[in-house]
Amino acid sequence: MLADVLPYLSCPHCSAELVLVGGSVRCGSGHAFDVARQGYVTLLLGKAAVAGDSAEMVAAREEFLSAGHYAPIVDAVVAACAGVGCVLDLGAGTGHYLAAVLDASPDRVGIALEIAKPALRRAARAHARLGAVGADTWRRLPVRDGAVAVALNVFAPRNAAEIARVLAPDGRLVVVAPTAAHLGELVSGLGLLTVAEDKAARVTASLPGFTVSEQDPREFVMSLVHKEVLALVGMGPSAWHVDAEALAAKVAELPSPVRVTASVTVTTYVKGE
Repeated sequence: MLADVLPYLSCPHCSAELVLVGGSVRCGSGHAFDVARQGYVTLLLGKAAVAGDSAEMVAAREEFLSAGHYAPIVDAVVAACAGVGCVLDLGAGTGHYLAAVLDASPDRVGIALEIAKPALRRAARAHARLGAVGADTWRRLPVRDGAVAVALNVFAPRNAAEIARVLAPDGRLVVVAPTAAHLGELVSGLGLLTVAEDKAARVTASLPGFTVSEQDPREFVMSLVHKEVLALVGMGPSAWHVDAEALAAKVAELPSPVRVTASVTVTTYVKGE
């Protein structure tokens, strides 16, 4: 619940501590933020720098992930995040991965930080010890200095400076990023976005001040019917670049089920060069 994570959050105006008063979150300086009826709070000043996922994309993600297709990735995330302390999921989406981490650690709490309201609504009810917070990862995070034990980043943007600020000195950053083989059977036929061969190196280069501690490659084959293929494409960045009708026509031409490779690297970073 939101109350569980307030000790780790800070006011986006003045960085003061926050408390829950009735239906709003407030700081000692008088800044107040209404809690949505779904249970999340938005701690954002002005408009976000980037647009969040649409309601359709969020629904597709919920459908696909809840079916368990990415279970090997979830298992790797849970293993990488093992330990104690607060977990901050940056670009948490529906809260699927963070909920799994909390399930495995009954004494922990987690912050699902997300900009898209459709995702926040789902994340707010993803787990009893999860607090959903609306915020922009490209700005100062409404999180206290050194407050979190693990920062989790699954297929989402990364703000290295802010991650370093909110991580405890011995904290970890866990990043899940696709490899060039990810969804390879669908990329050319459906016109999906490609992943660079040097993706892992690019991710690390985007994180100055962090050093790779561990890498866990996960590659597996999924057997998907057409509806599942549409959900898989619809939940990711390619959804912004493909026409829905054209996509459906192309998917209809695929065999059913179709074998699709999922290929990611789960990398754990620690602070320090």
